[in-house]
Amino acid sequence: MDGIGRFTYEVVQKISAAHPEVEFTLIFDRKIDSFKFNSNVKIAVISPQARHPILWKLWFEFKLKSFINKNKFSLFLSPEGWIPPKLKCPSLGVIHDLNFIHQPENILKSHRKFLIKYFPKYIQRADRIATVSEFSKIDIIENFKVSKDNIDVVYNGVSDAFKPIEQSEQNFIKGKYSNDSDYFVFVGTLHPRKNLCNLFKAFNFFKQHHKSDTKLLVVGNRKWWPKKLDDLFNSLEFKEDIVFLGRLNDENLSKVIASSIALTYVPFFEGFGIPILEAFKCGTPVITSNVSSMPEVAGDAALICDPNNFQEIADCMIKIAEEPSLVENLTSKGIERCKIFSWDKTAKLLWESILKTSSIGS
Repeated sequence: MDGIGRFTYEVVQKISAAHPEVEFTLIFDRKIDSFKFNSNVKIAVISPQARHPILWKLWFEFKLKSFINKNKFSLFLSPEGWIPPKLKCPSLGVIHDLNFIHQPENILKSHRKFLIKYFPKYIQRADRIATVSEFSKIDIIENFKVSKDNIDVVYNGVSDAFKPIEQSEQNFIKGKYSNDSDYFVFVGTLHPRKNLCNLFKAFNFFKQHHKSDTKLLVVGNRKWWPKKLDDLFNSLEFKEDIVFLGRLNDENLSKVIASSIALTYVPFFEGFGIPILEAFKCGTPVITSNVSSMPEVAGDAALICDPNNFQEIADCMIKIAEEPSLVENLTSKGIERCKIFSWDKTAKLLWESILKTSSIGS
């Protein structure tokens, strides 16, 4: 799951378990088989499957609105912030980031036009808003003139599936995925805003200046692979040392992160950046960007760099490879830092937002 999917799954599990007296209905646009929820959670499926702006409009503006109003819910919670019009119940929108405003070039033209037209409507329709960082809260206020008193910050958490592992298991993971070599790891959907171009350049520079068999493992769905990125990748001197693993389940992802020498996570823009916490929880050092929410999440527990400067990213990689005392310090700080965040805290804060928005619990 990506960040929004992870957020939704974790908070629904936590909130529904904590409030068995409340009935929850999860509304999907297709049949689901892979998720198990508590007994007070019902599943509803509304057609058509909506994966295109025309179908988004049909699904949210008409089909979903009709379903919600017909069933007389006490609250509509939108985990992505999209709110249908003229609802007969209060609505709480969770807005993770405003990427379409700051990185419009990295979004399909049809999607960008849809978001520019409808997102201001969603903001106006929401009775209350939650978001995942102070950075995003300020961003929403500045771009949409929302009152700060109507926005709650509910930081993301990190799953207990992520944890350190013994050296023997790390060696097994390296044998399985990196031909027994040390490696850096990237985690996330393969998308232009994740800054893979500069990450690949940085890794190539690292290999040129630090002679080793170190690899770069890339974990994530290859959703967008534009020609520019393909041309760059094919021009790399050390492209054979970049290994694509696709998506991994949490158990395997945790082991891959825990066995790496560092997470290299340097997007141009993020509303939060859950992989930072996952690496901290695994006892793995982090290299991340000095922009948007990432310094807020990482604190002083990561190496921070300019995502636009691949040499700066590479310098951080060289430090990780050559300074064991720095690695030890970052690992210790990261383990402490991730204690601030948990899905239990997220669910508690979101429930407080729900109570502010609706009459549930009164």
